[in-house]
Amino acid sequence: MNQRRTCLVTGLLCLIMGHSLLAAPDAAPFVSGYDRFGRHAELPKGTAGRLLISELSCAACHPTSQSTLQPKGGPRLDGVGNRLQRKWVTEFLSAPQVTKAGTTMPDVLHGLPANEKESTIQALTAFLMSQQKPFPTIKATGANPVPYEFWNKGNLARGRELYHKIGCIACHETDVDYEPGETKISPNDKLLAQLDPEDIKELGLAAAVRPVNSVPHPDLPAKYTPQALTFFLLNPEQTRPAGRMPQLKLAAVEAADIAAYLLRDQQPGSATAATSSDSAELIAAGKKRFIELRCVNCHQVDQLKPTFSARPLIQLQATAAASCFHNPQQKMPAYPLDELQQTAIKESLAALKQKQNPAAANQLAFQLLQFNCYACHERDKQGGVGFNRKPYFETAGHVDLGDEGRIPPTLTGIGFKLQKGWLSKVLKGKGDIRPHMHARMPIFSGKQIAALPNQFEKVDRPQKRSEADVFPQHAQLAPAGRSMLETGCIQCHPIRGESMPGVVGTDLGEVTSRVHSQWFHDFLLDPASLKERTRMPTFFPDGKSQNKDVLNGDVEQQIAAIWAYLKAGDKQPLPEKILAAKSKNYELVPDKKPIILRTFMQDAGTHAIAVGFPQKVHVAFDAEQVRPAVAWKGRFLDAQGTWFIRFAPPADPLGDALMQFPAGPPVALLKQTEEAWPESKPGTSALQFRGYRIDKQGVPTFLYRYQGINIEDRLEATDKQTLKRRLTIKAGSQAKSAGTLWFRGLTGKNLKTVDPTTRQNEDGLRVSVAEAFAKAGEERTRDKLSEWLIPVPLTEDTTIEVTYQW
Repeated sequence: MNQRRTCLVTGLLCLIMGHSLLAAPDAAPFVSGYDRFGRHAELPKGTAGRLLISELSCAACHPTSQSTLQPKGGPRLDGVGNRLQRKWVTEFLSAPQVTKAGTTMPDVLHGLPANEKESTIQALTAFLMSQQKPFPTIKATGANPVPYEFWNKGNLARGRELYHKIGCIACHETDVDYEPGETKISPNDKLLAQLDPEDIKELGLAAAVRPVNSVPHPDLPAKYTPQALTFFLLNPEQTRPAGRMPQLKLAAVEAADIAAYLLRDQQPGSATAATSSDSAELIAAGKKRFIELRCVNCHQVDQLKPTFSARPLIQLQATAAASCFHNPQQKMPAYPLDELQQTAIKESLAALKQKQNPAAANQLAFQLLQFNCYACHERDKQGGVGFNRKPYFETAGHVDLGDEGRIPPTLTGIGFKLQKGWLSKVLKGKGDIRPHMHARMPIFSGKQIAALPNQFEKVDRPQKRSEADVFPQHAQLAPAGRSMLETGCIQCHPIRGESMPGVVGTDLGEVTSRVHSQWFHDFLLDPASLKERTRMPTFFPDGKSQNKDVLNGDVEQQIAAIWAYLKAGDKQPLPEKILAAKSKNYELVPDKKPIILRTFMQDAGTHAIAVGFPQKVHVAFDAEQVRPAVAWKGRFLDAQGTWFIRFAPPADPLGDALMQFPAGPPVALLKQTEEAWPESKPGTSALQFRGYRIDKQGVPTFLYRYQGINIEDRLEATDKQTLKRRLTIKAGSQAKSAGTLWFRGLTGKNLKTVDPTTRQNEDGLRVSVAEAFAKAGEERTRDKLSEWLIPVPLTEDTTIEVTYQW
């Protein structure tokens, strides 16, 4: 239903605006800021052309002293032989705009005779494929596990969800079959969708409703191997130092998941790492041509330096009979610019002869265009998440915080709001304060955006009032500030990581190190004046306090008191209501019988069913992946987040000695013993969760069906702090001729035989089964993973009893 709603809105807008979502010509270079604003005359005169000059790297050959026109440059080609597939490189060199629609790479071979062009492509390909460089080593941490050859283990379904949630679709195309969550459309957007074309035009809202075109993907399955794409997603700056593609703070497994989604049409085994078997002579010839064709002016490779400099930009004639974008001659790179792009560049070239010092605000806006910050952020009524992309920006758990809680914040006045130190921290990816938002603030190249904090402050904060100017002698007011927070702040905001039940907003604990005191003062006094349509209410309507009992209702003193309290940090006690909430204990203690809690857990997913036993051994069943996921010892769980908090982090086990069950379905039908163990596929007919029943002792038995086979899975703790599992296989008539059913008892890098009925892996987990099953079991190793597989007869109902010790 939500997808249908999204499509209806997007389709309506396409009809209103009279063009498709991909209106830009495919052959023309795609530059996001130009396509969104320059094509529609929504940039200052000359800016559109300057943006094209920068992003097409014109100054790589035509030098200029103007900083804004410095070339973006192409990707680094060191190690390109490892990253790209040979066939794709050959095709790209032959026809860049055909192989990758929208590429900013010109055709440098367009004027060559056919025979010479073919030999040149062979030589260039040989040179590029000879550029071999090992991929970096990724060190594992607790927050970033790095499985062996993780790039080959990406989960397509998880990658698809990540791609559509964390911000990729702010720039790139969405999957038409992906259905975003039940995000509420804001009243303002509902109104926009209902307006007539005439109303939209009259109200000047064309830019607000116009669909935003996507940065085109190349043929990714033809271009990359899974390893190469995974490492690129982990750190784009390593190969693209210009920083137009940012880093989205992906864990290793997340990058592998997204790569698996993007390469979903790639045939298994079709993409292999390239090795260069070309002759030294051909490689040397390619290197020579690489220099002669001036590729080295844009690309870093083999420590080669640019050797060519063409006529300076300021000397170029906009009306010349031949140029790189109009009637290009041999030895000129050919850019297939459309008429609008050509006109924009001609206007900018003509204006270069007039020496101008652009205002600081224009310089800042230009850099935001270069980095496409407007894809996510609005500033001065320009940009922001495209209307057709808004439904994909969601909050965790679909908590309704309005657009303010799911759409990246405005950059209007950001230099007035944020302190330079904090803004630098945000740009370096270390300033996340919105855990409820799925979209991630990316990390751009530090070298490229280092000047932004100073630029924002210069433009947005011409008058630098100090804290002492705004809040004179405020320190002694901190106790009063604690009382003020009780009247509304803590109902929406945590303080130093502590909060009332159900609170989701940003933490105010470090706000005085994030924002300027003047902005804090003005925002509390009148929130809507600084942030349109904010859900933040004013506590001082008409400049008057509603709380006359604190500081005699003096507004200036009360705001100063709140600042003083927050600045004091842990030197001041938490607000009384938070302390009262903390005193309530929601830890679940199964002392007499098991406790069952449906919750959200890191290792057991969003459909976790946690079972706590009095023996202090506990287990969590993943009802989405349909398998026991994790077990642990000691304390059970804290239920506060599950019961009271609409958005909460995963419920972590309070105990220790965590034990992971083997990934994937517990049982599988294999036609051959060499066949790979299948992955769990939630929602498919092969694996269906059917609930659970509870016996008189309070112990649950999980019920599920696999390929027509009904399975009952009972897990119970013992007094010896082991876990006893009773797996009953009820083979129906549909499954009796289906082949061999196997139960996967244990996995690991190495399996050790402890005794005839017991195996142990390198983590110390011991699994025991009855002797008859153990004798029939088989051990095998696939992809450096050892597995103990036990066959289950399907001729009759079978029960396997398994004991886990760790």
